Amino acid sequence: MVMYKIETISTKKDKRIKVIIGIITFILLVLAFFGGINLAKYVNDQNQKKNLELALYKQENLTANQEGQEQIQQENSKGEQDNQGTNPNQAEQNISQSPNEQQDNQSQSENQSNINNSEQENQDQMQNNGQDQVQNNSSVSNQNGLTQEQQNAISNIYSSETKRAFLTFDDGPSSTVTPQILDTLKKENIKATFFVLGTMVKSNPQIIKRERQEGHYIANHGYSHVYSKVYANEKSAYEEYQKTNKLIQSALEDNTYQSNIFRFPGGSNGGKYEKIKTKTKKILKENGVAYLDWNCLTSDSAGAKTKSAIMKNLKSTCAGKNSIVILMHDAPNKKLTAETLPDVISYLRQQGYQFYSIEDIL
Repeated sequence: MVMYKIETISTKKDKRIKVIIGIITFILLVLAFFGGINLAKYVNDQNQKKNLELALYKQENLTANQEGQEQIQQENSKGEQDNQGTNPNQAEQNISQSPNEQQDNQSQSENQSNINNSEQENQDQMQNNGQDQVQNNSSVSNQNGLTQEQQNAISNIYSSETKRAFLTFDDGPSSTVTPQILDTLKKENIKATFFVLGTMVKSNPQIIKRERQEGHYIANHGYSHVYSKVYANEKSAYEEYQKTNKLIQSALEDNTYQSNIFRFPGGSNGGKYEKIKTKTKKILKENGVAYLDWNCLTSDSAGAKTKSAIMKNLKSTCAGKNSIVILMHDAPNKKLTAETLPDVISYLRQQGYQFYSIEDIL
């Protein structure tokens, strides 16, 4: 009888232990299940974040697609050729390119005289607008804007007795490309100028802060890069400038920062919006904002798909020029630009150029 009771008690203990072990096992399985779900969600979120910028970059400009195709057809019908180093079959390539790339392709055609004859163009512009400059010398309504002397420094940027190079990057910042560019600039101890888009600033405020902390100049490329929005009327481009400037201030956590320099999407000259651009220039000037194009480019957004192509375009468009403003891009799909940047810097140094940001001449 005693043995029977002992066995019964032992059996009950074994059952309790098994039940406890079963409960613990069940709890661990549940925790592992939900932990696995959370881990998978985290990994998926990280992957989606990298793709989100490129999707946003293209989505913001989707409405410009048809407009860009029409402009390309108009330019081609007039017999205009792409400028130095660009692909003669560019119109066909644009079908597979993003709207921003289509617009940048157009800008190179529209600003051909700016690239080939920039120094002469600036002299002509100063002569034609000399009277307006005198009249507007004291009419700057934005107290935080550039002085007339500073605006003149931007207007004369293509003229220099010494060899100087201004690296400029449009359409960023992006988390996939801009950090790599910043790493290279930091390694080479070079300061550059970033013409940022408001839509991208909104997505990557931390990169804007890094750009500024590392001594680069944050300039303004408008908010959308959609031609029909930027050039809806003579005031809309300046409104996009203001919107982007506020986003820059927010990213920097500095309400006093003024970008003060605007780069027209598509360039400041030519195209079907030329009359609106002309009126916009007056509004910018009245508010102490300068505008800046370029006189050297890599065509990284206009058909150059290899390092050798980028370097060929750079060499051909900077040849014979002392002061060069180089157009490049740090949009999400411009990894090739970041990869080629060390070669660009090396070549320019070999040619005797010193590097500056736009801020250095203000």
